[in-house]
Amino acid sequence: MNAEPPTLLRCAGRTVARYTTRPELALDHAPRPYLHPVTTLTGRVVTETVPADHPHHLGAGVAVADVAGHNFWGGRTFVRDRGSVELDNHGTQRHDGFKLCDPDGFVEELSWTAGGERLLREHRTVAATALTDSAWALDLTFSLANVSGRELSIGSPATNGRPGAAYGGFFWRAPKEATAPVVFGGHTHATGEEAVHGARSDWVALVGEGWTLVFAGATEGTRRDPWFVRAAEYPGVGSSLAHDGRLPVAAGETFVRRVVTVVADGRLDRAGAAALVRKAVAT
Repeated sequence: MNAEPPTLLRCAGRTVARYTTRPELALDHAPRPYLHPVTTLTGRVVTETVPADHPHHLGAGVAVADVAGHNFWGGRTFVRDRGSVELDNHGTQRHDGFKLCDPDGFVEELSWTAGGERLLREHRTVAATALTDSAWALDLTFSLANVSGRELSIGSPATNGRPGAAYGGFFWRAPKEATAPVVFGGHTHATGEEAVHGARSDWVALVGEGWTLVFAGATEGTRRDPWFVRAAEYPGVGSSLAHDGRLPVAAGETFVRRVVTVVADGRLDRAGAAALVRKAVAT
């Protein structure tokens, strides 16, 4: 990919995110557009890219570990009865262009290609909305159409034999700090990584040192997807397109997911997180 200047996303009169459309990355990172840095309204950075522990983690965006055997996540591929192995199977999300690009959001067209073949066409919409004087919302919707001419299926390390690793879909890598972030979910009394990871909850909160991220599924399909949550090993939250089994996508079929993320200064409690989610999803 040829590098080009990032697209700036603004909210409440300030830049809150930079979107890189054509990153200069090795193929084993599964090159793809991503948001980084994303900041709170006071400028605190709440994403991380190419961290030492997982160099294929790229800020906030969309990544899938297994599309018909092709790796659009980056890094090693989990193979049943073999474990994590290095394979020459990485795909690329190619930025085809913007249909709309304004300071507070954009509409983008992308192609997911692997082995010289275009498998998926993506229509991605990203928007920034002010919520309060200390919080804003990042609204990301992705629509994936199977343009391969045959049935495809989406999997994950979990569906390939690695329990608890059903990552793939929307994913947000947060910065690693001296202490692990606090995690809690929108369902009653769900607190801690073990309680929230794999749960189907309307929203999940990640609370760090002076910042809070609250991730909310904003469509019926997204709300059905369990959450993938990491806190102790590294801070990250994503959706699970393929949790209990592979997700079949028929030729010509399109599926849509939408995640709205509240980005707030300070450490929100459950009531504060819930209130901002309601406002963000209704906006």
